[in-house]
Amino acid sequence: MKRFTNRQEAGRALAARLADLPWHDPLVLGLPRGGVPVAKEIAEHLNAELDVVVARKIGAPGHPEYGVGAVTADSEPIYDPRVLRALNLTEEQLGRTCDEERAEARRRTTLYRGDRPLVVRDRDVILVDDGLATGVTARAALHWIAQRAPRSVTLAVPVAARESLDTFRTRVVAVLTPKRFQAVSRWYESFDQTTDEEVLSALSKWDTTGNGE
Repeated sequence: MKRFTNRQEAGRALAARLADLPWHDPLVLGLPRGGVPVAKEIAEHLNAELDVVVARKIGAPGHPEYGVGAVTADSEPIYDPRVLRALNLTEEQLGRTCDEERAEARRRTTLYRGDRPLVVRDRDVILVDDGLATGVTARAALHWIAQRAPRSVTLAVPVAARESLDTFRTRVVAVLTPKRFQAVSRWYESFDQTTDEEVLSALSKWDTTGNGE
């Protein structure tokens, strides 16, 4: 199965899938940091507004890279109950980690967005990441979006694990759904870490009407 050269190529491939769907006042929200370069390509292709929603993974004790939940700057955390049961964990045990990740989500939200208004109500929202593994951070972001009364919500990713797709009620658009997923990075030839500077650069090229400069 073909791999993407980089996030920009992945974004263009995903944009081609989304272009055939009808959109009402579309808002493209990238998940920082890796989802933003992908989202930028989609926003340009759809002539849509580009912005971000920050969700932070809540890692398992001693294994922070293994997400058991996620949280945004100002919403309650979302946990995967199956993972909690498997690891014999409770939400209360993860309270401190959750608070730390919420604080980091607030810091990054302020860094990326400042006090710029974000209007979600009655708009078609496209949430974008560079890939979908467990889907826990995307789920927290979708919960944040749903609280703000969008017209519709679509999760768009270049590549997704098939077992994760079945757990979403939200419409998901994916270009690749490999049988052996393993990791998001496997499906990119170049998967360098996206920097804060790249996120800010992408956002700075958008005005409040959704048009790039």
